Parts: sequence; C-alpha cells; structure tokens
Amino acid sequence: MSDPLKHECGLALIRLKRQAGKPSSLPYGQALRHMYLLLEKMHNRGQDGAGLACLSVDTLPGKPPILRERSVQAQPILHVIRQIEEQRQREPQANRFEGDIYLGHVRYGTYGANGIDSCHPFLRDSPWKEKMLCLAGNFNLTNTAELFQQLVELGQHPTQTADTVTVMERMGHFLDRALGQHENQGRPVGPPDLGQVLRNTFQKLDGGYAIGGFTGDGHAFAIRDPRGIRPCFWYENEELIAVASERPVLQTVFHADVQDIQELKPGSALLISAQGQAETVQVLEAQPTLACSFERIYFSRGTDASVYTERKALGEQLAEPVLQALNGQLEEAVFSFIPNTAELAFYGLVKGLEAEQEARTARQIMEHCPATEEEILALLRRKVRVEKVAVKDAKLRTFITDDRHRDDLVQHVYDITYGSVRPGQDTLVVVDDSIVRGTTLRESILKMLDRLQPRRIVVVSSAPIIKYPDCYGIDMARLEDLAAFRALLALLAEAGLNSELKQTEANILRAREQRTDGEKNWVAELYARFSDAQLADKMAEQLSPAGIQAQVQLVFQSLQGLHSACPEHTGDWYFSGNYPTPGGYAFVNQAFLKFAQGETGRVQG
Repeated sequence: MSDPLKHECGLALIRLKRQAGKPSSLPYGQALRHMYLLLEKMHNRGQDGAGLACLSVDTLPGKPPILRERSVQAQPILHVIRQIEEQRQREPQANRFEGDIYLGHVRYGTYGANGIDSCHPFLRDSPWKEKMLCLAGNFNLTNTAELFQQLVELGQHPTQTADTVTVMERMGHFLDRALGQHENQGRPVGPPDLGQVLRNTFQKLDGGYAIGGFTGDGHAFAIRDPRGIRPCFWYENEELIAVASERPVLQTVFHADVQDIQELKPGSALLISAQGQAETVQVLEAQPTLACSFERIYFSRGTDASVYTERKALGEQLAEPVLQALNGQLEEAVFSFIPNTAELAFYGLVKGLEAEQEARTARQIMEHCPATEEEILALLRRKVRVEKVAVKDAKLRTFITDDRHRDDLVQHVYDITYGSVRPGQDTLVVVDDSIVRGTTLRESILKMLDRLQPRRIVVVSSAPIIKYPDCYGIDMARLEDLAAFRALLALLAEAGLNSELKQTEANILRAREQRTDGEKNWVAELYARFSDAQLADKMAEQLSPAGIQAQVQLVFQSLQGLHSACPEHTGDWYFSGNYPTPGGYAFVNQAFLKFAQGETGRVQG
C-alpha cells in the first residue's frame, strides 16, 4: 500500500504442556525463541511497540509469578528479548522468563499515546494467584466509554480509560465474582468456569477483537469476536499450544502443515486448563461472519496459501476494467506495481491480461491465416510488457514518521527505473493495494513516474474505493483524511449541493437525540448522489500533482470483484458503508459530525 496506512496489532500466546511438578520437555530458551519468532513474523502488524509476559505457576511466595517486559524502542521486539537475556545474565539463578505461559504482542496504537504504558500485555495484580490477570489483543471497541461507566457504577475506580484496561478490569470483576462463589475462609477454591467468565465479560462489547490472556494459576484463553472481524488461529502439538493472529506465522515457527492450524471460530474461545488441556467453547452467539477483507488485500502475510490465491484473484478481476481504460491497446502499455505488497495482485492482473492477449492472437491467426512462419512467430511473441519501474527505499519507511513530517519524506521513498517506458508513447499501468489518503500518490509516486514521460498513468487499486472510516482497529478514523471523501466534497460543490452537508449533519444530530444513530449510515446518502466512476475521476484530478505532464486515471476494484476473489472475508464497511455492529454506524456518523463542526480529533469509542 503506497499510503502510510498502519497495520493492526499482533497477538501471540504459547502454553507449554507439563505434568504438575515436572518441567516441560521444551528446554529453557526454546519457548522464548518460539515467541521471539512469532512476534518478529508479525512485526508488520505493529510498529509502535512490543511486549512479552511470562507466567511460572510454581513460583515461590515472595516473588512475582508473572514477569513482563515492554519496549517502544526502534526495534522493540529485539529490545524486549535483550532486556530478558541481560537480566538473566545478571541473575542466572532467577529463572527469568522460564515459565509455563508466554503472552506476546506487537502494537500499533490506533488511538491515544504510544508510550510504554500503552503497550500490551496489561497486568491486573492480586495477592491471590487465581485473581491475577494478564491480557493482550488485536482489537478496537466502539463502546469503551459505556463499558467504563459500567465499571464506575459497580463501584470500581479505574485509573485508565484505555479499552484494554477497561476489558481487563471488566473481566477481573467477573473473575472475582466467579471465584467468590467458591471460597473457603476468603481463599478461592477450585477453578472458575472460565467460559462463563468470558461470556459475561464480552457479551456487551461492540467491536472487532482477538484477545488472549491467562490467570495467575495457569489458565489461559483466546477469544474472537462474534462476527469474526479480527483473525485468530491456534496450533497444538505434544509440547505446547500456540495462538497467533496469522496462520502462516504458526506454520513457519512450528514447521506445521496448513491442516494442523485451526482457525478460532467467531464468538468462540480457546480454553486451556492449568494442566495444558485445550478445548474450544462457543461462548458468544455467532453472528453472520464479516471477516475484515483488508486482511486479504493487505494486512495478512502473502505467504498464507489462501491469501496468496485471493490476492492474485483480486488482480485477475481487474483485467477487464484495465483493458477498458486502455481502449484495448495492450501493445502500448507497460505494467508494474507499487509497492511490493501489491505484487501478488499484479501477478493476477498480468495473468488475466495474458489470457486476453492469447485469445486475441488466436483470433487473428484464425481470421488472417498468416502465410509464413515469421508472421506466425510475430503474433506469438506479443507479450504483456512488464517492468520494475520503482523501488522502495527501505531506509525511508514512512510509518516511523508522524503526520506533520511525513510529506517531506514521501517524496523520496521510491527510486525510479529510467528507460523502462517509451517517452510520449507508452501508457504506464501501476497496481497498488488500495488508495486511502492519496498522500504518497500525490506527493511522491505520480511525480516520480511522470519523470519517465509516459503518455498516461493508470493507477489500479486492487481494493474498491475506500469511502468510510474504520473503527475496528485500522488507522482510518477521520473522514476528511480519505481521498474519496475529499472528492465527494468537490463533486457536491460543483453540483451546487453543499446544502446536503448541513442536512446530513441535522439528520445525524436528530438521530443522536432519538438514540438511533447506530442504525443508519447517513454519510452513505451523500455518496449515493454520484457514481463510482465520477468519484474515481474526481480523485484522479485531485491527486494529480501540479505540473504533471501525463494524464492520470484511477481504476478500482468493484465490490463484486472483491467478494468473488475473497468469498470468506465479506467485511467491507470501509467500501460499502455497511458496518457489522451498531457501534460502527454511530462511529461513521460521529466522524461526519466532527468534520462538519471543524473538530480535528478522532472519534473515540
């Protein structure tokens, strides 16, 4: 993705198997190395920080059973591991991070601060090990404020308003209550019904989540939201049980076959007993599955077998609209991709175009009956022209820079391949994963490609037009940041329909008063005024930098093409406006109000 759209968080959990009083068959350091690899393989999902917690069930009184290290350094995962190893060298007998459960996390903070205190895992301490709680997750909630207020009404005094802390304190409350039913002179006796604790904790949550954690006495769990918005997978062998946000990560780290990796179903929880026995339980009623389609387009690793196939299918779906944009003139077009994550969709597009080229050649041979071998070879040698027109400079990765300074960097993120295009003659077609804000296109890519002097530049998005913000973990919170919304504003102004903005604001305010703002996306009515083709043309106009010589055109995936290529991941609210939860509709309406009232902050859950 050329735009600096940030990744989601990554979750990893390892529960070693062992009999009571006996060490795990895994030597010290191996479990830690597994966790390090899991986190590094998911580093693409989080750039702001990392954390790792470890539980040793047999820790003697006087020492904490849960140890934790977190970092917001430039290489946070490596920094965490180095901190652990340095402490172990200083105290070789302390058994630092030699335990039964490991919970790791790589973080990208969609909201709020990015300091060390915001890094997962989070801890809830207690003098009773059964009441200790450690949590981490890949999630975003739309009703955190409501959940926080419920804690206050229970008599709690939470010291933070972060969604992770709110979930942890909420679960802690229900855990305490479950343990209170089995006390002997104030001491918890026997394990609680962890499935019921999770059911009570999560049944009121509105959002997308994959959350893992453990209690101080050795029970562990992972839970996924009822609509399957956020991904979660798990693996078990004779030594351990492992959970991760991505399937190929587990395959790679544990050398496992794809059929050995299980997907945690929507609304279900993986419960792991203190003895290391795992079972899956349906704790929340499963809703129609609306798994995030951006996982397939961009977030998940392309090494996953199904992701690989689907991304190529996304590109293949674009062959026909690209041919239409070229008026069928394949011979005068050069094809490439920007950035590297668009490579698989590019392969799919080339495959679709090659099929069309072969069909054309066959028709011409049949119709014109070439008389000589040279004429036949001339037809057969016609190929789709593919070039590597741009190379990303890894030293200038834009995600490490804040919004204020990013524009200065994006102009230098890519290096150009001179001589790859015939000046003034060729149309240059480049594939991108998606177009979110358009900043990098306008400030860097189009300026750079224009130096090759193509006649036209066609930017092809493997995703549909992103019209709406996300509230379930992706960094797309403000409407005015989206290139499509800015194009919509221009189209409304040109059509003399600016009054529609005031009417939409009034509709949303009225819905809020009636408490029905979670039932309808009022912004969708503005988009309905124009076709996607009109929107794409206006976006191309607005994203064309001043002084560019080539004509710019944008081609987008259709919703039908997206669903055809990714049939199991139909969550498309950022494209269609059809949010999977009431909180999503309230979120988009609130985002419009902030825009209309000139507020620059992001909508909070």
